[in-house]
Amino acid sequence: MITVDRLVKHRGKQEILSGVSFKARPGRVTGFLGPNGAGKSSTLRILLGLDRATSGSALINSKPFTELHNPLATVGAALDGAGAHRMRTGRAHLRWIALAAGLPFARVEEVLKITGLTDAAGKRVGNYSLGMRKRLGLAAALLGDPEILILDEPVNGLDPEGIRWIRIFLRKRAESGNTVLLSSHLMGELAETVDDVVIIKQGQIVADGTLAEVIGKHPTLEEAYFALTSDYAGDVG
Repeated sequence: MITVDRLVKHRGKQEILSGVSFKARPGRVTGFLGPNGAGKSSTLRILLGLDRATSGSALINSKPFTELHNPLATVGAALDGAGAHRMRTGRAHLRWIALAAGLPFARVEEVLKITGLTDAAGKRVGNYSLGMRKRLGLAAALLGDPEILILDEPVNGLDPEGIRWIRIFLRKRAESGNTVLLSSHLMGELAETVDDVVIIKQGQIVADGTLAEVIGKHPTLEEAYFALTSDYAGDVG
């Protein structure tokens, strides 16, 4: 389980996060939603030990990421913009990660198959489309067969078939008892995937609940999201 509790982050005089708290639970897909610059990436970076909080905590199974005994087997993450070297092939990139983690190369072939990248594994990453790079990031996150998945903008760049595939994959992952946390600003693509929704705006949580609770009286998640995050929502009849 992921537990974020009263997380505060200052960068200089600017407060990036203001007491952010939420949970992502096993067996459920949690959508962490908000506009660009709302604090999603800062929260995930602190959660994954890539940045430090000013105060508060972000824990994975009750521990900071840096204290996990076997991180790759506990949590797999694919952050937007964190990719492989352009000159490496997809297979070489995954083998490099597997070697560093002490995982067998056979697992590389397994995740290539899972993500549909087997035929493209010998191509240089610089020649990959955005959707293929997203699949490669997911493949890297799956190498340790983790119980927790953290994905940033997972459907960005995917074609309709790819979006449908990742929806089915993530639903099955959660139904197997795993924890899935998705960060995004794209509502329509995630509404059919998530069980729970956390919405952040300007470093503060403005909604946290089941999909039905967050949608409330609005017709769609997109409408609810707009009402909660837009500076002009009050002008909409």
